[in-house]
Amino acid sequence: MLVSIPAGTVVAYGEVARDAGHSRQSRLVGRILSMWSDELDLPWWRVVTANGRLVPGHEVEQARLLAAEGVQCRTGRVAGVRRDRA
Repeated sequence: MLVSIPAGTVVAYGEVARDAGHSRQSRLVGRILSMWSDELDLPWWRVVTANGRLVPGHEVEQARLLAAEGVQCRTGRVAGVRRDRA
């Protein structure tokens, strides 16, 4: 799933977990991305929380990478994502 996320598309950790068959493991997706995204060449910057929040501590870099793909971010979140999504 991760390698097939097209440029300019953002998905939630939970969506990745669900597509992998582990719907309740969104935190594990985050852990895997933090540990292995470079080695496995995974587009970690295209994955955000369900309410659009960027990766804490990496907001500037993630926003820059997403902006290069045409995704707008404001105040540490992807613009236009509803904050009440579960």
